[in-house]
Amino acid sequence: MLLQMGERDMMEKIAVISDIHGNTPALDAVLADIENRQISHIICLGDLVGKGPHSSFVIDKVKEKCELTIMGNWDEIITREPEFDTLRWHQAQLRDDQVTFLEQLPFSLDFYMSGRLIRLFHASPRSVHERIQPWDTLEKRMTMFHNSDKTENLVGAKEPDVVGYGDVHNAYLQNFQGKTLFNCGSVGNPLEITQASYAILEGDYQSKRISSFSIQFVRVPYDIDLAIEQAKVAKMPELEEYIKELKTAKYRGLKD
Repeated sequence: MLLQMGERDMMEKIAVISDIHGNTPALDAVLADIENRQISHIICLGDLVGKGPHSSFVIDKVKEKCELTIMGNWDEIITREPEFDTLRWHQAQLRDDQVTFLEQLPFSLDFYMSGRLIRLFHASPRSVHERIQPWDTLEKRMTMFHNSDKTENLVGAKEPDVVGYGDVHNAYLQNFQGKTLFNCGSVGNPLEITQASYAILEGDYQSKRISSFSIQFVRVPYDIDLAIEQAKVAKMPELEEYIKELKTAKYRGLKD
């Protein structure tokens, strides 16, 4: 699956966003920043729903603004029979057509840019539920470049040169053994600093010729108080945990 950006090779900027989690003030701020930078191509790496109160609004906005959306773990879980009350609440906010949209999302995307084979997915090449952190062992991080029966494998057995993902809500970039691994962070639930995060890829799109290529990280302040007020008005479950994460950028599962 390839984005349609024109018939000839040319320098392009692609915004990569992920993990919006029903937070519309954060999404609106990021989309405004992308527009100000005159970037017309946006890829979303999943987790549109859950945690925040406005999953339905986020799905509609992402469908409108993003050229491609990849499935995240929350996107998959919310289409199943819910096991917990919190999931039931978030699922109840969605229309049937939105559930169908989430069910049909692709697992990954491969494309060439400035001579580099780039692969984007939500969490790992094997599962939307496998969590890979920047501090995991080198051996574990190197598995992010493996092909699997789930990845697109655009060029057969060739493994990607650049891998980008979301899931861990922690933006970073690492270079090793001639490969680049990056995480674009989270739009709606960042867990390093209390600002929305996304990445920009710039290079010659669909070109196999080695040329200039860059990855830029952007942090965007947004109205956290508005996001919290929206969650209160919606009477969202796990409200206090959500407020703590937005205000402190600390994962609710960590002990103080």
